[in-house]
Amino acid sequence: MSKIVNIAVQVLPKSTNNDTYQIVDKAIEVIQKSGVKYRVCPFETVMEGEYDELMQIIKKVQQACFDAGAEEVITNIKIQNRKKSDVTIEGKMYKYD
Repeated sequence: MSKIVNIAVQVLPKSTNNDTYQIVDKAIEVIQKSGVKYRVCPFETVMEGEYDELMQIIKKVQQACFDAGAEEVITNIKIQNRKKSDVTIEGKMYKYD
């Protein structure tokens, strides 16, 4: 069975003709529709799931930015993975919720 990881993704779209926030909203929409557990934060969105699945979502997120009018996209990714156990959003955030 595959382990669960957390991946934080931040997209920084560049567009001369389109609103940056509207492009980011399209990226978040891809994550929302993916069915994975996620949390939108002010500077990035954290996803929880299997590594390969989350990386495929990131590809779709980048494409959504281009489809929404970005001419360039910088994508910052942070990955938390453990050798022998799952990484969950709740495991890190329970005391703050």
